[in-house]
Amino acid sequence: MTEKENNVQHFLDLIRQSRRGKFKVYIGMSAGVGKTYRMLKEARTLLRNGVNIQIAYIETHNRPETHSLLEGLPVIPRRQLFYKGKMLDELDTQAVLNLHPEVVVIDELAHSNIEGSKHEKRWQDVVEILDAGINVISAVNIQHIESLQEEVKNITGIDVSERIPDSILLQADEVVNIDLTADELITRLQEGKIYTPDKIAVAMKNFFQPEKILQLRELALKEVASQVERKIESALPRTAHLRSERFLACISSNHVIARKVIRKTARLAAYYHSRFYVLYVQTPRENMDRIELASQRHLINNFKLAMELGGEVLKVKSSNIAKTIMVTAEEKNITTICMGKPHLNVLGMVLNTAVFAQLLGKLSESDIDVIILS
Repeated sequence: MTEKENNVQHFLDLIRQSRRGKFKVYIGMSAGVGKTYRMLKEARTLLRNGVNIQIAYIETHNRPETHSLLEGLPVIPRRQLFYKGKMLDELDTQAVLNLHPEVVVIDELAHSNIEGSKHEKRWQDVVEILDAGINVISAVNIQHIESLQEEVKNITGIDVSERIPDSILLQADEVVNIDLTADELITRLQEGKIYTPDKIAVAMKNFFQPEKILQLRELALKEVASQVERKIESALPRTAHLRSERFLACISSNHVIARKVIRKTARLAAYYHSRFYVLYVQTPRENMDRIELASQRHLINNFKLAMELGGEVLKVKSSNIAKTIMVTAEEKNITTICMGKPHLNVLGMVLNTAVFAQLLGKLSESDIDVIILS
């Protein structure tokens, strides 16, 4: 692009940004903390103040105190679909776009849509609604944030399937934490305010344990705090002497380590409000005709994960890994290189020591930091 074209594009981006709807997200450490309740309370306040607000999708889970707040609020009928022998309800995105209210409430941001829907995920519906200039209030639990999956699984032992990319939270204009102590949350559970009586005992044995709740609470508090910091940093003018951080995640075909490196690098990049890249160096022994189909599929899934988290994927064919990493780092103005801790046998250590020695030698001559992620 020429300088003139860049200026025009920048102006167009500013116009689009001003037309886009505002996005508010309530975050909680778990089900039952009161996210839906708070959204409905806010909706009633906005309605009393003359705001054209509609409830597009809300899930009260038949909790009486929450369900009662729906009374008198304008509701957009849900779209009904017949799926696997059942009639199910979904958010009617097109109805929201047609009615074009000033504000719309859409619960359960991480929800996966029924097969055959326009979008695979509800957060994609929300993005389309925001792009149409409609303001959105939504909610999500901390365990549904993509880059926190490893930490959440370590805490709960559960691999959460419904997730949202971190980039969606970064688009939020306001992020609010709905906080409760572990004792308050367990009391709400025991009083039947979260689940029906037949599910309480199982919940107490599994997810709703004080130590697990405390750890999830800490994650939620940290996430909202980092969001506030990013908003402050983006609002304040950057001083000239501060360098702009750029992260490079170096991955291999070891999909388990690669996934951890991608997620942790994404968290770092989000914290510094900066760009990140994911580099995969395809050596001759990892040509597509020489590695298993399962490994190829895992690679593709990790590339997809990186893009969903806001990263740019770089795939380079080379027999010299260290040199490729350094060349890429120089081309992309990388400030920090992230890689996984090598899990190697004795032979692997011998074969790969030269690679790491060469890389560290080159890094010592530059102003690039390196982080070894466990």
